[in-house]
Amino acid sequence: MTYHVPVMLEPCLDALDIKPESIYVDVTFGGGGHSRAILERLTTGKLYGFDQDEDAKQNIPENENFVFVDSNFQHLRRFMKLYRQVGKVSGILADLGVSSYQFDTAERGFSFRFDGPLDMRMNQATELTAATILNTYSETELIRLLSDFGEVRNSKSLARAIVERRENQTFSEIQHLNNLLDKMRIGAVPKYFSTVYQALRIEVNDEMKALEDFLKDSLEVLEPGGKLVVMSYHSIEDRLVKRFMKTGNVKGEMIRDEKGVIHRPFKLITKKPIEADANEIKINSRARSAKLRIAEKK
Repeated sequence: MTYHVPVMLEPCLDALDIKPESIYVDVTFGGGGHSRAILERLTTGKLYGFDQDEDAKQNIPENENFVFVDSNFQHLRRFMKLYRQVGKVSGILADLGVSSYQFDTAERGFSFRFDGPLDMRMNQATELTAATILNTYSETELIRLLSDFGEVRNSKSLARAIVERRENQTFSEIQHLNNLLDKMRIGAVPKYFSTVYQALRIEVNDEMKALEDFLKDSLEVLEPGGKLVVMSYHSIEDRLVKRFMKTGNVKGEMIRDEKGVIHRPFKLITKKPIEADANEIKINSRARSAKLRIAEKK
């Protein structure tokens, strides 16, 4: 099974500054592309790979230095505590977003390019689906998620249209939503559709809460000098990561001690995010929107 070509592989490996005997975590294991490259550089070190998607288990490498953790990365600290690695991790890698495999599997419902169920669950053991949201959320709740998670320009009118349509016919298939979006869209199809699907996906998987929890945990799990390497694919994630690396909290608030000195738990390695070059984008279109940020725990 091929999930996707690892995005910005060499920049990620360089950012982690891998030491052969140290402990690392890939919190978005997926197809295992980044993980395999990290394992090649380890001798006695360990790599822990997190993933909540059942399909990811098919990609687990046979390597005694690798430990697969069947969990959402928002539980990072809990599992690292279980493995007695809190405060001992030299580097954490997070490649946020949806894998190409998930996008390209019609029955998962992540992409408007296929027909299939309106699902969008990364962990299929959970209950909330995109169809449930479209069929049950109030107009106010729909406006909130379309605005906050998709920055959809006409979120109010689209929310109203969703509520009106479901009074006569419920949403269950991708084409049901696409037909409505065709009538409501502002601008080009790919960009408009993508923002709506992104908003629904983030809500289904509670992605922003998971990201916040993960970032908070990363600060405890990393050892002094440990690297936090995060690759995001939309501005909502990137802003959160940027604020956290700059201030040590997801709100981006400057915390001062009793002497008035600002508390900065990280040293910023990248003040501006690293982006993929033209050659990589040509080979792997997923890299086009990727932004890589790196910070070192003080």
